[in-house]
Formats: sequence, C-alpha cells, structure tokens
Amino acid sequence: MTDKEYKQLSLNEFAKAAKVYETDKGGVYKMCRKDYPDVLAELEKEPFTDLLDCGCGPAPMLTLLHEKYPEKHYTGIDLTPEMIEVAKSKNMEGVELVVGDCEKLPFADNSFDVVICCQSFHHYPNVQDFFNSVHRVLRPGGRLILRDMTAKTAPVLWFFNHVELPVVNMTGHGDVHVYGVEEVRALCRKAGLTLESGEKRGFFRLHCVARK
Repeated sequence: MTDKEYKQLSLNEFAKAAKVYETDKGGVYKMCRKDYPDVLAELEKEPFTDLLDCGCGPAPMLTLLHEKYPEKHYTGIDLTPEMIEVAKSKNMEGVELVVGDCEKLPFADNSFDVVICCQSFHHYPNVQDFFNSVHRVLRPGGRLILRDMTAKTAPVLWFFNHVELPVVNMTGHGDVHVYGVEEVRALCRKAGLTLESGEKRGFFRLHCVARK
C-alpha cells in the first residue's frame, strides 16, 4: 500500500472509533488504558512544563494529566478530525488540540519538554520522519516517552508484521509496522535522539524513553 492509503485507512478507522473509544464499547481500544500508568510513572521522574501527545485521539491521556497536573501546558495532535472534536468537547483549560500529521509536527523548534506517543506510531508509514520531527520540537534534554505494541521474540514479531498486519489491513485498519527495541534505537540514533531505556513489558508492550 502507499503512504496515502495507509493514512486513509487510519482516518476511516478512527473516525468511526472516536465516539466509542473511551466507552465500554471501545473494544480493542480499551487495551490502550494499560499504557497510562506506565506513562504517568515515567513523567513523575522529572519536572516538565510543556507536553505534546502525538496521536492523542480523544485525549484520554491528556485528561488524566490535566487532572493530575492542571498547572502544566498540554498539546495534543491527531490525524483524525473526529478524534480532535471529541477531545475539544472536554473543554480542558490549558490544553491545545490540533488536527495534524505526526510525521510533520506543526510546532516550533524547541517547544516541548516531553513528547509522549501511545499506541500510535505503528500507524506511521514514514516513521523516521516522526522521530526527526520529535527531535526538532523537543527542547535540549527533553524526553520522548514511547509506548506501542511489540513482541518478545523475533519470530513472533515477524508473524505480526508479515501475517497479522496484512490481514488486519484487509479489515480496514491502517497498521503499518510493529517495532522491536533495536529498531527504535536505530530510528532514534538517526534522528539525533539517545535511547535511554527500551523494554518489552507485559501485554506485548514496548516501553521506550529517548532524550534529545
């Protein structure tokens, strides 16, 4: 598939999911909630003022952060207009919400202390562009906290990418690639980021922290 076709699949998928994403009818999307405690724990390790959530969806993570740290400034970006509409309906003060492409972040250089990305970057067809963009918008010393799917062994990762994802794409999902730690390390290095930690955790989760 072309880059445009992958993105259109994601737009179609998440336009339909926007209204149910945070409800009991969210289906597979409810599994994303397992990422939130680990991201919150990572954020508690260092002070921050400005945070960007890439692929924020209807802003469930930003909602939690806004409740916990209401004095901070938050920005969320998502490719799907319907997701941003739901996020904006929450009327969170100090939260800016933008429809945009995470491969080409529409923000000034050195704008954020932290960038978080949960269950989103496996949808990006030009994933190196995402890491390059993150490096540009992070302030010196800033962090990228990345959560996504992965597998503990190379054969299972191969199965995901060569068997499962093509089938999933046929059902209307825009999943491009599931990454391992070393792939993320290489992407970070090429972008000028240093991968400080990369772990395979429970629930087939990749947990990475990189620094500018």
